[in-house]
Amino acid sequence: MNKNKLCRTLLLSSLLLGGTFTLSHAQDEPLVAGIEAAFPPWAYAQGGEYKGIAVDAMRAIAENQGLEVEFRDMPWPSLIPALANERIDLLVTGLNVTRERNEVLDFTIPWWENDDEVLVNADSELNVVTALCCGATIGAQGGSTQHSWIQANLVENEDIDVTLRSYEDYVTAIEDMGVGRIDSVVVSTDTAEDFISKGRDVRIAGTITQGQPQALAVSRGDPNGILGTLNRGIMELYESGKWQEIVHSYAPYATIRQIPATMPDYVRTYQEPIAGLGEE
Repeated sequence: MNKNKLCRTLLLSSLLLGGTFTLSHAQDEPLVAGIEAAFPPWAYAQGGEYKGIAVDAMRAIAENQGLEVEFRDMPWPSLIPALANERIDLLVTGLNVTRERNEVLDFTIPWWENDDEVLVNADSELNVVTALCCGATIGAQGGSTQHSWIQANLVENEDIDVTLRSYEDYVTAIEDMGVGRIDSVVVSTDTAEDFISKGRDVRIAGTITQGQPQALAVSRGDPNGILGTLNRGIMELYESGKWQEIVHSYAPYATIRQIPATMPDYVRTYQEPIAGLGEE
């Protein structure tokens, strides 16, 4: 932790103990929110500006809760290590909650649940089975839950013949599939739908039902003391109807699920009382 962050954390602790100030008074520099700006509809760059569901939602939460946030675009594989080592202050993207990530990060309440889709070229004859077996080469983003699922369930299964190819982002994976370098791509439902809605020449061959919760995340131990503030901001965003407005501006047909979504029992920051929502 650098000197400025240490001072800010100590100041925050003393103010909270005294009970006379809120977080926004203690914040002396913008919080750095890490995003992957090649992950539509959650985060992407257009015309020199960051856009997407997660980006717009975080801006709304920051305004509502009196936070100052700046976004930093990083490759996906570097985002979680950067947050775990406090080189950024929070992670704002379509982040799936997993047991492994729970060991190094602290999660907010979940604001989304997702399944995975198997994408193939629109003119491909592959179905959901043949796209995931029988000598197929499958693309997935390195470090993603989709990549981990393929590795554990297909690559390491001696009875299934597949090759897994890792990509820095899904845009490149889709482009490689289009020119025949890979046979299929496994990606989250909302991202698959976004590719299709934007005219990519792909189709969904089938769904891998996961029901995975997604959330924002901070460094383990919440060194900036913002977890409760983020939780309150998420709930107010949802209850005001602004969340539905943001989601449907990028994904018009998406189903808005109740917030908080279901969270696995192993997530320590989702035990009662939940920061910002219960007695602390």
